[in-house]
Amino acid sequence: MEAFPLLLTALLALVAGLAVGVLLGSRRAPSASAHDLSLSSAATAQAVEPVRESLDRFGERLRELEASRIEWHAQLREQVDAVRQTNDSLRKETASLATALRRPQVRGRWGEMHLKRTAELAGMLDHCDFELQVSVQGDSVLRPDMVVRLAGGKCVVVDSKVPLDAYLDVTEAETEEDGIAHLRRHVRQVRTHIDQLAAKSYWTQFDQAPEFVVLFVPGESILSAALEAEPALLEYASAKKVVLATPTTLIALLRTVAYAWTQEQLAANAQEIQTIAREMYDRIGTVAGHVDKLGRSLEGTVRSYNDAVSSIESRFLVTARRLNALHVSDTPVESPRLVESTPRSLTAPELVDELTS
Repeated sequence: MEAFPLLLTALLALVAGLAVGVLLGSRRAPSASAHDLSLSSAATAQAVEPVRESLDRFGERLRELEASRIEWHAQLREQVDAVRQTNDSLRKETASLATALRRPQVRGRWGEMHLKRTAELAGMLDHCDFELQVSVQGDSVLRPDMVVRLAGGKCVVVDSKVPLDAYLDVTEAETEEDGIAHLRRHVRQVRTHIDQLAAKSYWTQFDQAPEFVVLFVPGESILSAALEAEPALLEYASAKKVVLATPTTLIALLRTVAYAWTQEQLAANAQEIQTIAREMYDRIGTVAGHVDKLGRSLEGTVRSYNDAVSSIESRFLVTARRLNALHVSDTPVESPRLVESTPRSLTAPELVDELTS
């Protein structure tokens, strides 16, 4: 943008130099006539006119570009202000969320919500029965967050834990030393949750429950940070009969349970189909007996009809023809037709066997 004023200045200087040159030339030639001077000025004006028009167009274009630049800068400033306000709002909301999640009650509720959402994503609402906040009376009242009912009457206990206090300090640490210290405290908090959950021995409180309990951590990064700091944490939890699970691994576990329920349902459907088929086969025999009786009745009816027709032809019509010979009526009496079709007998082996059994 700054090159345009420089170019405009150079062109103006060129025009001014040309005019000064013409003026000096006229002073150096006193003998020239006024007519020659007028012609020279006209020629100079004619030569400078295209340059002046170009400079006018250039100046107009320059003003348009300057106006566009000002408008663009104003829009850019508005967008930058909007982004700054959004970042400030997100920063405040994040700080509020972090502050809220430092309270144990809020963390517990947040973990339960993620646990239920994970079960919904795994399709457990349709394929598996799960119960939230089930109370078990043992030496004390135990309240696992979720009990997953397995096919075959077994169950798996899931408890949600949110070791978030030290983890938030890790993310907010200003120095590397502070971050390492908070990370160690985060590992200790995860280990404490493992010990507390293992001490409850849920598998002794529920019938046919496997000897392990699932510790659900609602954030992938929460557990991965602890495992990166102490890889042996998985082995430690396994020795305590505690299975560490995040939403990803819990969805895989619940989908496996859902698949088992699907197979159980298919097996139940197959058994029901077998029962219905047996009942239907037995009823086919009953229906075949009724059809056979109906066929015999029809056969007897046809036989009786044909006997009646024979009697009419051999006895009744003989007398009727004698009356016709005496011109009692001009319309002859037609003989009724015999029924030559007979009911078809059952021939299918299944139906015949049912009738003979």
